[in-house]
Amino acid sequence: MPMHLHVDAGGVIRAVGPTLAKVAGTRLEGRDFFEAVEVRRPTGVADLAALGRRAGQKLHLALRHIPVSTLRGLALPLADDGLLLNLSFGIDLPEAVRHHRLTDADFAPTDLAIELLYLLEVKTLVMDELADLNRRLAGAKIVAEEQAQTDALTGLRNRRAMDRRMAALIASGTPFGLMHLDLDFFKQVNDSFGHAAGDHVLIRVAEILRAETRADDTVARVGGDEFVLLLPGLVDLARLERIAARIIRRLRRPIPYRDHQCVVSASIGMTVSTAYAEPQPDRMLADADKALYASKHAGRGRFRTHRIGDETFENSG
Repeated sequence: MPMHLHVDAGGVIRAVGPTLAKVAGTRLEGRDFFEAVEVRRPTGVADLAALGRRAGQKLHLALRHIPVSTLRGLALPLADDGLLLNLSFGIDLPEAVRHHRLTDADFAPTDLAIELLYLLEVKTLVMDELADLNRRLAGAKIVAEEQAQTDALTGLRNRRAMDRRMAALIASGTPFGLMHLDLDFFKQVNDSFGHAAGDHVLIRVAEILRAETRADDTVARVGGDEFVLLLPGLVDLARLERIAARIIRRLRRPIPYRDHQCVVSASIGMTVSTAYAEPQPDRMLADADKALYASKHAGRGRFRTHRIGDETFENSG
């Protein structure tokens, strides 16, 4: 019993187990039991007779010079009217092992303390592994959600992401501008130089659209050569028209691909959420689409702004 205390009939500690002596860090032999040890539970145990009456009952004790370390134990009467107390650390075992640098040699061969520590360590390792797995799963979920909202070719948002963003802007009451852009002459690029050239053009168009928009704007590829731009806080038509004009000018420039020059242009239709008493995604997209096709019918490579109640679609680029 490496955690025992032998107390004689006069209440003096006569023997101390080696592990308890190591934990105490000071000599306990020869000291009065109640000067060295506090009996916390049961309460009211202040002398040896009272302690003897609690023989066989669970005790909670602490060394007075180490009050934070709670010990558990039992007291058993001896033939010489003394008591033998066999103690343990109880639930404080892991902390006691770390604090006092205990090893398996400090416990009795029949004590399950070390096995419990091994189980606790295994549990800790398993919990850490599960936490790491949960972090990786959460990361994978974020990646999967990001991929589900990203156009694989251009890296822009896709239609799903655009729909969600527009719904969020409307729900929050944030005013925004909307542009629907369609490439002119894109089919000729594919027919003349192949789909690889078409993909190259789309990637270059995506780069230009990113460069001409802000970080919090949404640029989405919603079809083969169709793009939608959502511009939160931008409902000034003059500013939107300047942005559309810049985009159109840049997309008029030939895009080199191998030994070829791919020539496209862009037609844009626009509308703003503040033009509607209650903005609705489907209606706004339909109105921007009408303005887009008015741009194409007017000669392509230009923009038109949808005016509520006026189907003439003013402005051009």
